Amino acid sequence: MVKVILSCFVLWVMLPATSTAQAFKTETGYVEFHSTVPLHSFTGKSRHLVGKISLADSTVDFYVDVHTLKTGIGMRDRDMMETLDADNHPFADFYGKITSDFDPLSKDPRKVRVKGKFSVHGVSRQVTINGTMQKADKGLQVKASWTLDMTDYNINPPSILFYRVSEKVDISLNTTLPKLK
Repeated sequence: MVKVILSCFVLWVMLPATSTAQAFKTETGYVEFHSTVPLHSFTGKSRHLVGKISLADSTVDFYVDVHTLKTGIGMRDRDMMETLDADNHPFADFYGKITSDFDPLSKDPRKVRVKGKFSVHGVSRQVTINGTMQKADKGLQVKASWTLDMTDYNINPPSILFYRVSEKVDISLNTTLPKLK
């Protein structure tokens, strides 16, 4: 009986160490932003989100080349690249740490909170992002969303005739990161 209890204790102590030592990476993640002007809204999308999550040290690292964001209208995309000064600041990126508990063995979505720096347009700011993570057949499923205020990143919202694009932009990502071998 003592051996069984001792074996269970050793397994319980070692299991978190082996499960949290996992790392996951994608180069084909999905990210989108949603913005509005009076009486109209639009969405920019990219399937070129690159990301890595290391459960060993709770780090989260994502970036996207802003040139890959497409709204479906070429003129609007060109204006967006100019507004973001994409030639000088081609990436939007986030680096941070998971600050909430996460059970990497759970097949149910678990709420997580990540704190770190989000950078776009050459400006970095501390942010807290809430989302979900769950173990999936192909790796780790991650969903997150937050609202960005363009003025916090020295981005002047463009105008269309007499209407100005909202300073608030909703950003979301949804991706499965395969386990690194």
